[in-house]
Amino acid sequence: MNILRVIAATALLAAVTGNWSPLRAATAPPPASASCAPVNGWNLICGNQNPEDLVPIPGTRWLIASGMKEGAGLKLVDTAAKTAQFFYMGQPAQQRPDKTLFANCPAPPDAKIFNAHGLYLRRAEQPGIYKLYVVSHGALESIQVFTIDGNGSQPSLTWTGCVPMPEGNKAYRNLGTQATSSRLAANSVAAFSDGAIIATIPQRPGTTNAQRLRGEPTGDVVEWKPGTDAFHVVQGTQLAGNNGIEISLDEKEFYVVSFGAHTVVVFSRQDPRKPLRRSVAPGFMPDNLRWSGNRLIAAGPMYDEPACGGTRLAVVDDPVLTSCHRGYVVAQLDPKTMAWTILAYAEPNPAISVVATGVVVGDTLWIGAAAADAIAYRALPNPQSGLRR
Repeated sequence: MNILRVIAATALLAAVTGNWSPLRAATAPPPASASCAPVNGWNLICGNQNPEDLVPIPGTRWLIASGMKEGAGLKLVDTAAKTAQFFYMGQPAQQRPDKTLFANCPAPPDAKIFNAHGLYLRRAEQPGIYKLYVVSHGALESIQVFTIDGNGSQPSLTWTGCVPMPEGNKAYRNLGTQATSSRLAANSVAAFSDGAIIATIPQRPGTTNAQRLRGEPTGDVVEWKPGTDAFHVVQGTQLAGNNGIEISLDEKEFYVVSFGAHTVVVFSRQDPRKPLRRSVAPGFMPDNLRWSGNRLIAAGPMYDEPACGGTRLAVVDDPVLTSCHRGYVVAQLDPKTMAWTILAYAEPNPAISVVATGVVVGDTLWIGAAAADAIAYRALPNPQSGLRR
């Protein structure tokens, strides 16, 4: 039976302030994008290119959205007004490089071509101040770092530096000619309170997408620590398409999505050489992992989508069916018991293509999708009546 119908049959029971700060840019914000017509039950904020990832700013009505396309950059989303605007505009008032911490960072990102993929927000020592980590593609494969001031009536952003991703032949010296001098492309990022950054590499040099979807170990987690020159591979974290990544609230563990195996894997930060726990997602392929308060939420496409010819592996060589709109699931994971609770599911929706992220703000579920032109939202069903597995 179609997995979506299994989920649907069960889950249908559940459905239905302005203080001045030196960090603030001294320029007027660009025009905001606004809500447009709903599609298949989801409300939309249009004009947001490829919003693959979303992070809530705690205790506020604001979200930060990535834009996984040249020039799409970062957006600041007002969840009350249902509008979004460019957040990083590349102006001098938004740049304050820390050349000691990020000594190998050549220059700030050019807002005109800024391609932002995975996001991570880390609380800093001062109240209302955060560090934002951004996977950036294009001119420099890197992790870009910003300071977010969440105090006042509207958050502000200041770029502070970056950590370039390592060249393939330096990160994987054992691969010989399979690895070149091209920099590795990260997918997702997270950061510990001591400043260490971890990021996922879905496919190391020489591996293929078919291998990833067959469940073969194609990727890694890489780590950078302050005072070191470059990222290095974390041994023991080899998975089938390392994708989303998150850190436990006590920072003793980190969680990694194995996209090809549609599984979340838990590692010890102290000794990551062997996974601690793992859980297969119920009928979908998790992409990103994100804390929303005390909820650990994953989102991603249906594992087996009849409208697209079946599983991703079954159509791996067909470019039309590979890019087909798939249904999707948003689910909450208990990282201790590894039990899942379905929060939302849907059949294919052309307005929300390649769903990757789900976050909760108040009683509203927000969706980020890698190939969409909009950020989606709708009221969250009663979480206690969700489907558990």
